[in-house]
Amino acid sequence: MSESFNYNGYIDQSLARLKAEGRYRVFHDLERRAGQFPLAFSHSTGKPVTVWCSNDYLGMGQHPKVIAAMKAALDRYGAGAGGTRNISGNHHAVVELEQLLSTLHRKEAALAFTSGYTANEGALAALLSHLPDCVVFSDERNHASMISGIRAGRSEKHIFRHNDPEHLAFLLKNIPVSRPKIIAFESIYSMDGDIGPVAEICDLADRHGALTYLDEVHAVGMYGPRGAGIAERDGLMERLDVIQGTLAKAYGLMGGYIAASARIIDLVRSFAPSFIFTTAIPPVLAAGAHASIRHLMESNVEREGQQRSAAQVKARLKAAGVPVLDTPTHIVPVPVGDAALCKLASDKLLSENSIYVQPINFPTVPRGAERLRLTPSPLHTDAMIDALVQALTHVWGELSLQKAA
Repeated sequence: MSESFNYNGYIDQSLARLKAEGRYRVFHDLERRAGQFPLAFSHSTGKPVTVWCSNDYLGMGQHPKVIAAMKAALDRYGAGAGGTRNISGNHHAVVELEQLLSTLHRKEAALAFTSGYTANEGALAALLSHLPDCVVFSDERNHASMISGIRAGRSEKHIFRHNDPEHLAFLLKNIPVSRPKIIAFESIYSMDGDIGPVAEICDLADRHGALTYLDEVHAVGMYGPRGAGIAERDGLMERLDVIQGTLAKAYGLMGGYIAASARIIDLVRSFAPSFIFTTAIPPVLAAGAHASIRHLMESNVEREGQQRSAAQVKARLKAAGVPVLDTPTHIVPVPVGDAALCKLASDKLLSENSIYVQPINFPTVPRGAERLRLTPSPLHTDAMIDALVQALTHVWGELSLQKAA
């Protein structure tokens, strides 16, 4: 009689390989405290730390207007959503949020999801599986959620080289104009901080009869006069068929959405499993997101402060000899190129300098492209920037990491 499979042994081996490669994730026990961002208390070290890797890019998760709106909504609506949107979770606060999102992106309608991941996964799967014989063209560095949605759509797919309209044009020319097709790409790619050629891709879509699907999760709230993203900044919103965004980064909360024509929204609402079978976002979150979006539609103070902070960090690190990838965005990637050294640098910053920045390793970035990813906010002070530059300079020397050219 054969022995049963050794489940525990196999799991232990998989985790051991991860640890040996230096890619094993340690979740530090942090406590964000209202009004103190970017400071947090680390229960792992027992000390306050300065957070330099938050996706709450503008500190809106701590904004008084957002907190006040959520407190009022909690008293009015209670804590939970009560179910899926199809059953009992279609709260008025969510409807109001979707109306604001459609206004933000100048689209007929919008649809809120529990996360940006489920928005991408659900919307792409629904569109690809319901357009007959559809083919999808996807940038090779698209987010995992887009890849998941494309796989679920089970359509013919073509991967074009990153931010390469010429390669996309070469792939498109082999598909008849009459055949349904979707071009899926991002405005800002979050690990390198580069910007997609949105206008050029829109031109190709027009020429080849394709729908455009733009992921703006790292751009909404951050760019454009009302914070609607790169497409707004460049005057291109009307040329995009579907704009996907998140409430969890610049808006400081949780959730995702798409904005598009009423017809597309109705299709996704009716057929996307990640929407149909998931509990709706609670009204308290919807109210907070509404307050955050409304504020950033009217205020540029946060965006301008963030851009100043990011520019200062880039310039100071370069002057100190710490390598920084040149980016035109708010993201500051600091390349290390080795998983174990990247984790060690992160650990030293935390334990010796009370600076919290997580290592970015494979599969988030390719092997050999490991890095620290800094996200300066408008709330990081000059003193915090001084401390960051001093700490990184020391760690780079101590670990003999590659200096800037």
